[in-house]
Amino acid sequence: MTAPELPPSKLADNFFLARQPILNRGQRLVGYELLFRDAHTADTANITDHAQATATVIAHASELGMEHVVGDQMAFVNVDGVGLMSDFIRFLPNDKVILEILESVKATPDVLDRIRELKQAGFRFALDDVIGASEDVQKLQSLCDVIKVDIQDMRPGTLPALARVLKNPKQKLLAEKVETVEQFRQCMDLGFEYFQGYYFARPVILSGKKISPSQRSVLHLLELIDADASSHEIESSVKHDALITLNLLRLVNTPAVGTRYRINSVGHALMVLGRRQLKRWLQILLYVKAGGAQEFTSPLLQLATTRGKTIELMVEHLRPGQRVSADIGFTVGVMSLMDTLFSIQMRDVLESVNVLDEVRAALLHRSGDYGSMLSLIEHIERGREEKVLAQMLSQMSLRPAELYSIQLAAIEWVTEYTRGF
Repeated sequence: MTAPELPPSKLADNFFLARQPILNRGQRLVGYELLFRDAHTADTANITDHAQATATVIAHASELGMEHVVGDQMAFVNVDGVGLMSDFIRFLPNDKVILEILESVKATPDVLDRIRELKQAGFRFALDDVIGASEDVQKLQSLCDVIKVDIQDMRPGTLPALARVLKNPKQKLLAEKVETVEQFRQCMDLGFEYFQGYYFARPVILSGKKISPSQRSVLHLLELIDADASSHEIESSVKHDALITLNLLRLVNTPAVGTRYRINSVGHALMVLGRRQLKRWLQILLYVKAGGAQEFTSPLLQLATTRGKTIELMVEHLRPGQRVSADIGFTVGVMSLMDTLFSIQMRDVLESVNVLDEVRAALLHRSGDYGSMLSLIEHIERGREEKVLAQMLSQMSLRPAELYSIQLAAIEWVTEYTRGF
């Protein structure tokens, strides 16, 4: 695979893109907040012109198609007062977007009329960064579909009372900046419907926790592939696990694989996939729970595969023709969340599967080229610290436009590929 071509817009030269997942109470993806940060303001790590940021999001969305940025999910896009009143907001697809009214917006009669006008046109609204029931919040609340509560900026102990005041059957409460499982559980108990933050990606280490037999079967198959075992040995190992066999046959009979006729045998399926694809599929399969439908809405699966594909494409761009290195990059990204997946320390994960020293160094210490790429992606996911991001990109000789193109290609690949599960 060659490195993706850059999008035609020159706006991407100046911006970083972050997608922050939004989950429902069942821990499934319902949307992403899109955050564009100006690479040229890296010295101050701040955007002062929200209208420019909003215009940039809209320009990208209309040019590239929102489905390329968020897949099947909804997109939450920030708008300030100037952006709200502008005509360019109608370039956004109202069936894919929820407009987030920033906390700086005052509930003036003109603003309220404009929101009503846009609601008549089919747009939906969220009220962003709520930390109290101010007069502006009270006036705007009835016009919004989602109320986003910033749980980090509130005074300790005030969240339950605010949740009671805001709770309304006509709006859904969204807790943002949820960084721990304890915070998530508290917000669940308070009746929040949606959750934004990286609590779901933080490992919760359980003493004495073991990797499940099915997951061990997948890890064993990965070791056989790395050891260049015979096709007969690999086929035999697949057949010993009914879940792997079922998922394999289901995968090869989807449009993503591109076969023109139905495949019913394990041997034929393995031949069609090839070892490179088989390894990649097994790495992703670890994140898929048995028996669930629409598993591509698992946030951990989406995050792990997006990391993997992004690093792979970064390596392809920086080291053209080095396919083995690109495959190693994919492995680093996918494995970076396995401590969360298994609820055990990363060191213990690496005791269960034989990996290269450079993979181990990247996962344990974020060292080496792969570690630097993984660290860059983790910073991007948070959508913060633009100055640090700019420095990292400079050290890798990578421009924001090149990174942005890689991100879009990775997102599109993940959306299509994981639908095969």
